[in-house]
Amino acid sequence: MEDESEPQQSPWSDLPEVCLRRIFHWSDDRDRSNAALVCRNWNWAMHSGSLWRSRTITFYGRPSRADTGKLRSELWYARKFGKYLERLEVKLYPSCCRAFTQMFQAEMRGLLSHLSRHNNRLVSLSIEYLGSERLRWSNAVRARFLKDLSAFLKRMSKRLDYLNLKGARVTLEEGCELLNSLSCSTNESSLSEINMEDFFGHHLPVHSSALFHQTMSKFHRLVVLTFNYNCVSDELLEVLREHSAHSLRTLNIRCHPQDPHEQVVQGMSWANLAVRAPKLRVNFFIERIIKHDQLSRILLAEIPTSSISLRSYSFSDPDVTFRPTLTNLLPAYRHLLQQLTLELNNDHERLDDELLQLVLSCQRLLFLEVRAFLSVPFVERLLQNRAERKCSLTTIKARLRASKLPVRIYTAREETSEEERLLRDIYRRFKSLIDSELHYFVVFYPMP
Repeated sequence: MEDESEPQQSPWSDLPEVCLRRIFHWSDDRDRSNAALVCRNWNWAMHSGSLWRSRTITFYGRPSRADTGKLRSELWYARKFGKYLERLEVKLYPSCCRAFTQMFQAEMRGLLSHLSRHNNRLVSLSIEYLGSERLRWSNAVRARFLKDLSAFLKRMSKRLDYLNLKGARVTLEEGCELLNSLSCSTNESSLSEINMEDFFGHHLPVHSSALFHQTMSKFHRLVVLTFNYNCVSDELLEVLREHSAHSLRTLNIRCHPQDPHEQVVQGMSWANLAVRAPKLRVNFFIERIIKHDQLSRILLAEIPTSSISLRSYSFSDPDVTFRPTLTNLLPAYRHLLQQLTLELNNDHERLDDELLQLVLSCQRLLFLEVRAFLSVPFVERLLQNRAERKCSLTTIKARLRASKLPVRIYTAREETSEEERLLRDIYRRFKSLIDSELHYFVVFYPMP
């Protein structure tokens, strides 16, 4: 007969610490805190530094009671285990209320001050969409926050490897001061990746600023740089060639009408950079710039372009044609282009033949996304060429296991049943190919 006087101990108490840490890794702060009360072993595992290397803190512009409680918890744990922190991400859901910016500035000042004293491990910092132009910052609050952030960057500059200040929208002087903070101690920065997309305010001709060029000359180990086209100039490309060519791998460039994009950049400047940085690949994200004369100043043949996204959204002008871009500009990248996204309102011109010819000429094209007015036969011809191994999509199976071919076909007709029937017939015909080698998604999207 079994002795029931001794309580049976749960097998969970004998779980190895490595397993506990793995379980706690997927738990939120509240579950970890509750688990730490179970026993000494669980409490010990909960204090493992490996669980607190990454932290996301979210500030809500109009927080609910639950959001406020969550923020307090996130800030408390960030301070308690701040010495282990390696990656910090701060998210903002902004509000037009000045009280929000005052609260954000005060909380961040306390957190950054605490980490400056107790942390020497931080390698990644992300604070997106500060939007100091759009939020109702008072001059004093904004100045204090930027000063605190600059001091923090200076303190962390020796170890920091990744910085994301996308959407900060600071002035030219403020932006350069923040970037200069990363190189104060040695007059050069060891950062390998910077995201400066929409970092500077709207309409600023950053490309003509000697201060900006001097600031960028202090970065000597850049691998990935994300920024706006209003920063691009012959001088910047020369700075990158001289100081970061040995490490540079990726340039992500965003261009839209709110930022200056009329500057003249020499193709030779791009060619010189490409020679010194042979592994460099450039990715363009161009929005609402569709005219050929504008694109031809941006998309120079000498640029080692790997990805292009051209989005015109609802733009439609019968006097503007996209055909020269497909036939003259984009084929210049046929040896390197791997990803192409087109979102066009081309109801005034048919581009099926030109687009198909471009796909066939780009021997390394792996990803094609099209949202435009196209005919059903375009899809059939595209799949037929893919089945016959006449386009670069044949290589995707070996490299990525799948090729991505999402195509959204716009039509001005309200009734699309016939087109949908044709698409189903095409799918059945190429079902074996699609199921085995393609990520395929094609729909008709009626446009009013």
